[in-house]
Amino acid sequence: MKELVLHIVQALVDNSEQVEVNEITGGNTTVFELKVAKEDLGKVIGKRGRNVNAIRTILTAASATAGKSRTILEIIE
Repeated sequence: MKELVLHIVQALVDNSEQVEVNEITGGNTTVFELKVAKEDLGKVIGKRGRNVNAIRTILTAASATAGKSRTILEIIE
């Protein structure tokens, strides 16, 4: 799942080498902390949060097939 987030976000941003994803697992919940360059933050979020919401939807679907009950994506500035 970490690779999925990394692949999607690297396709969106200009500085793909500055993308970092940390995975924190606890019980049935997995939290992904996403760090991008400051100038790429708007591209990841998108207009009215559409891009980040789409990424979260994909993560929710992927976690359902993997047997996890909850997946959270946090963007760290």
